[in-house]
Amino acid sequence: MEVNNLNTQKKSIFSNLTVQILIAMIAGAVLGIFIHNNYSEDFAKEFSGYIKMLATVFIRLVQMIISPLVFTTLVVGIAKLGDIKAVGRIGGKALAWFFTASFISLLIGMFWVNVLQPGAGLNLSGVDVTTAAEVTEKTQNFSAQNFVEHIIPKSVVEAMATNEILQIVIFSIFFGLAAASLGDYTKPVVNALDKTSHIILKMVNYVMKFAPLGVFGAIAGVFAIRDLGELLLTYAKYFGSFLVGISSLWLALLLVGYLFLRSRLKVLLKHIVSPLVIAFGTTSSEAVFPKMTEELERFGIKDKIVSFMLPLGYSFNLDGSMMYMTFASIFIAQAYGVSLDLGTQLTMLLVLMLTSKGIAGVPRASLVVVAATCGMFDIPVEGIALILPIDHFCDMFRSATNVLGNALATSVVGSWEKE
Repeated sequence: MEVNNLNTQKKSIFSNLTVQILIAMIAGAVLGIFIHNNYSEDFAKEFSGYIKMLATVFIRLVQMIISPLVFTTLVVGIAKLGDIKAVGRIGGKALAWFFTASFISLLIGMFWVNVLQPGAGLNLSGVDVTTAAEVTEKTQNFSAQNFVEHIIPKSVVEAMATNEILQIVIFSIFFGLAAASLGDYTKPVVNALDKTSHIILKMVNYVMKFAPLGVFGAIAGVFAIRDLGELLLTYAKYFGSFLVGISSLWLALLLVGYLFLRSRLKVLLKHIVSPLVIAFGTTSSEAVFPKMTEELERFGIKDKIVSFMLPLGYSFNLDGSMMYMTFASIFIAQAYGVSLDLGTQLTMLLVLMLTSKGIAGVPRASLVVVAATCGMFDIPVEGIALILPIDHFCDMFRSATNVLGNALATSVVGSWEKE
């Protein structure tokens, strides 16, 4: 009898998604390090390309369901809220939280990069600036026009095809408000979308079974082509300073979360452990959007709040990325000996606050914004090459922080609305 209980307990532990992902991360790291240490550089690069396909498959499966999930849940959420006043009230609270959290995140990044000075006295002789070409090319089109184009969709079909979450949100808000204003006449449409959203959430359960494989592929692919020991030794001061900053942000977020949620904060954290680990392993907060929707509803937040808050949060509330943007921009300035007084840094902070909202969905968005900001303040844009080698590991922490920030924002606004 005791043996059966033990076997059942083991089965339940290993059937837990979070445990499976943690095992996949360790296995991926071990395999990647083995390939890196025992095979040629060319073979390691080829292996990395193939093994990363596992992560690509998982992320594409998630991307496949994000557009319909955002559209159906947001329209249903707005229709259930019932009127423009309710949408305006909750939207106002959401934006107040998002901009406050973004501002605090930017300030934390600015504070620690000035205190710890990770870029001071850096040797730039071995930096290959050509590695930054991919990012710096994207900044050429970065303008006020580009900013507006990333917010207002010219075609909802195009927005859905390219997973431009912010554009889908804009269309869904208009659609939901129009449906709510027509009352009972639109109930069949809203009910159909509600049922569709539940079908998509069921698809989430199937897709998440691929998460451990995706994380395994992502981790193995990175470790196969990078010497982690040498990389961390070279970037010890930069990465260490970044970890101090991101840890401070976590403490600030959890403290504010506790002030509003009290003992419920611990319950929330238990619900989002799995999304946090997936985001950390795949460096994609987008990859856990469907899972987050499910877990926040299980936590007890009404679906109409989750479906309204979470898509907005993914466009306006990327706390980890915000903290990194000021940190990286000022780090590059320090490395090149560009002096920035407090007024200039605060201006940079405000520029980052605005420009970061316009490029949701752009690959490596944080680096694109950093490069564009450097260009505005006469900091060498090619300095992006300095942070590229370590960026993947920073991105792991950024992505997990973005997930935490959005979970807290949705939960707090839900508690304000007594939902």
